[in-house]
Amino acid sequence: MPFIPPVPPATPDTWAAPLRAEKSSTEMDKDTFLKLLVAQLRYQDPLAPADQGEFLAQTAQFTAVEKLEYIAAQTAEQTWAIALSTAGGLVGQEITFLRMDGTTGTGVVSSATTDPEGIVLNVGDEEVPLGAITHIAPAPLASSPSSAS
Repeated sequence: MPFIPPVPPATPDTWAAPLRAEKSSTEMDKDTFLKLLVAQLRYQDPLAPADQGEFLAQTAQFTAVEKLEYIAAQTAEQTWAIALSTAGGLVGQEITFLRMDGTTGTGVVSSATTDPEGIVLNVGDEEVPLGAITHIAPAPLASSPSSAS
């Protein structure tokens, strides 16, 4: 059985955790890499050209970076699809959730909505971020009137 790391408890800080990490201004991207590579080739000493092995290694690194970016994008899309599927499966279920003020609420999920911050479940008149859920249970059955005989 594979190891599944424990999920941290829901807190207002983790409700709308971004699915995609934002790149800092100090990180290099593939455009920067290409600019550096072109500049290196343009300004190399014609009497001592760059080593072909080094050039091939840099090209291989660039290819690896491109593939890793593609894998990261695909993983982010799959994560979003899984979260959306999870939210859809919660419609009709009773959930307990943590509110921003630290209190808990309970109710039946009537629908799910997506927005740039993440997926929000509609529970009564409240909007509950998917990450705020602390407990999931089947919705209570509506009590049917007993027939008098």
